Amino acid sequence: MSEHIIPWKTYLFTWLALMALMALTAGLSQVDLGVMNTVVALCIAVVKALLVILFFMHVKYESSKMVWVMVVAGFFWLFLLLGLSMTDYLTRTYLNVPGH
Repeated sequence: MSEHIIPWKTYLFTWLALMALMALTAGLSQVDLGVMNTVVALCIAVVKALLVILFFMHVKYESSKMVWVMVVAGFFWLFLLLGLSMTDYLTRTYLNVPGH
């Protein structure tokens, strides 16, 4: 079983991209984007997760289709959980709570 050898520059550029995205996340946390705060934060988080999965977990160089199926299933499950959580969160304003 042969392994794909990844050059150190790939790791360096991936790490730099993750650090830049972290700085962007920290910078955008100080900016009021209104209702888009959560959307922007989740988009940045998904990009960071993809970088980690593809390069640090070596999924990009994996030839097995089953690994790709598991990655896609994991993201499907994540989006399903986020979507269902957001439907609950967005409908909470319709509740008439006394005293508020």
